[in-house]
This record gives sequence, structure tokens and C-alpha cells, in this order.
Amino acid sequence: MDTENIKAALKTVKFPGFSRDIVSFGLVREVENTDGNVLIGVEITTGDSSVPETIAADIKQVVGALEGIHEVKVRMEISQPKQQPAAPGAGGEGKQQASATMQKVKYAIAIASGKGGVGKSTVTVNLACALQRLLEEAGKPGVGIMDCDIYGPSVPLMLGATGRPEIENDLILPVSNFGVSTMSMGFLVDDDTPVVWRGPMIMKTIQQFAQNVNWGELEILVIDLPPGTGDAQLSLVQTIPLDGAVIVTTPQPAAFNVARRGARMFDKVNVPLLGVVENMSYMETPDGQRQALFGEGGGQITADSLETPLLGQVPIDIALREGCDKGIPIVISEPDSPTTKAFLSVARQILDGLAKK
Repeated sequence: MDTENIKAALKTVKFPGFSRDIVSFGLVREVENTDGNVLIGVEITTGDSSVPETIAADIKQVVGALEGIHEVKVRMEISQPKQQPAAPGAGGEGKQQASATMQKVKYAIAIASGKGGVGKSTVTVNLACALQRLLEEAGKPGVGIMDCDIYGPSVPLMLGATGRPEIENDLILPVSNFGVSTMSMGFLVDDDTPVVWRGPMIMKTIQQFAQNVNWGELEILVIDLPPGTGDAQLSLVQTIPLDGAVIVTTPQPAAFNVARRGARMFDKVNVPLLGVVENMSYMETPDGQRQALFGEGGGQITADSLETPLLGQVPIDIALREGCDKGIPIVISEPDSPTTKAFLSVARQILDGLAKK
């Protein structure tokens, strides 16, 4: 039995909670076989004591079942995630200082909505590309996206980012496309694998995205939040010092009434609002007329209610939808389109708002 066969067997050992195996995660550091006596060396960073125990048991089971193997020993080197001490925040909540992996991130902003279906991830991806374009023109560091929509990660598809993140010095390297660095649950699970987790696992994952991903030097980290005000949102504001939040809504009351309630969460945790983006604002017909398919004024009503600016109105654009489905955002594919100009206008206002902080 050679080591290659043993490594092949180790590829069936999944990291607990993920569909990805320990070999592709880069956790297996050595494999030795001496006359059927096997030693497997594994290095892992986790604060959950059950994770290394589960991995060690699974290794012994799959390798021990191979022909010619008499004994399997697992040498496990465990490191604790690097965390900074919590500081008191608003409303009695603790907010972490920036982790070591985010020391070179200048600004972190959240993109949020009260409800699903408003195109928040579409706005996130195109806004990130718009910010990247403006920052590149100004000779400044780039942009990253942290996709915190754990249950329905769509950022990789919309950004055209594929492949598996690599591990370097015990840190995950984000996947990049169009100059935007991205980390998402979509990179860590198979396409058909559902994420069936309770709140504590969601919170741990978001903490790992902040503390165990090597984000490098970024001007802005754009964080795509899932809808609502649940575990993911609270975990984020407790883990990452946010410099602001952008609220995404559509014009109709069913969206903006919920968006206003969701935005109040940021007040409670002392995160300033940078403004509101109204998505699906109108559709322009071939003769130049605008049809308000979802009503009018929701974005402005939301902004006025929250005492924050309306940053822009993004039209209903077939090219916008097609670009996200193909993994080429409209900001990239059609740099001079009216929709792209709307995203660039929003991006400029966000940069101006951050510069005034």
C-alpha cells in the first residue's frame, strides 16, 4: 500500500459541516507508511474541540479499512483562531476589534436588506466592481467581497469566480475575478449540497471568514448580508468593525417597509448608514419612457425615514440580469451603459461618505 492510495482514501474524509475534504483544504501535512503502520499528520485551526476528534476518528476508519494496513495513528496539531479582545459596543453588544487578517482592510461596509428578492447580491457584486474600477483609476488598493449569505450564496456565480480557495500559512486565500477578492460558502460546499445549520454554526463561519481568510491589502471590503436581522447580522457587527451600511430596497411598500425596520438594527449597534439604493426602480421602453413596474418613491421614503441619502436608482435591465447569470457583471461587460453609470454614481458617493468619516 503506497502513500498515494492512502491520500486517495483521505479525500473521502470531509471537514465537519462541509462537503469539502481535508486533503483539498490542505490540512494533511504528512503521510507515512512503514510496513502497514501508518502515521497521518494533520494541522487544523479551530476553536471547536469536537472537530479534530471527528476528523481523527474518520481518518482511522477509512485508512484502517485499506488492505494491508495494521495500525493508524493520527498526529493532530491544533491552533486556536486568533481573536482580539471584545470591546463594549452599543446596546450592551460586544464588538470585536479588527482581526489580524483584516489589519490591511481600510474600510468594511455591509450591504443589507430587510427582505429577500430585492436584488441585494446583484447590487453587491456590481457595486464592488464599480468601486474596484474607481479605486484602480485612483491608484488605490482594491475591493473584496465577503459573502455572508450562508444558506444561499450567489456571489460566486454573479462574479464568475470559480474554483476552490487555497490554504497558505493556515489561512484561506480568497478567490479573485475582475480584480475583486471573494470568500463565500459557495466555494466550500458542492453545488447540490444544502447548508443545514443552526445559528451557532452560522456565527462561527462568519467569524472564520473574518479571522481565517487572508484578505490582504484592501481599500474596501464589501459584505453581502442575508436578509433580515438574525444570527448572521448580529455575528457580523460583533466580529468586524463596520464603517457603514448600505440598505437595498425596491420601490414597493412590501419591500421598503421591511427595509426600514431592518436598517434600525444598525442604529442599535452604532453602525452609520451610508445611504439607500433603490433597485428595480423602473424599466425604460425603446421610445425612452419609464415604466414604474414596482411603484415609485420607495427608496426616497426609506432614505427620508432613516435620515440618510438616497444614493441612486438602479433600473430593471435585462443586461444586468444576464450579466449576473453569466458571471460577467454589467459594470464589466457594458462599462458605458446607463445601469453601469448608476452603480458608478453610487460607488462615488460611498467613497465620498467614507472619506468624510
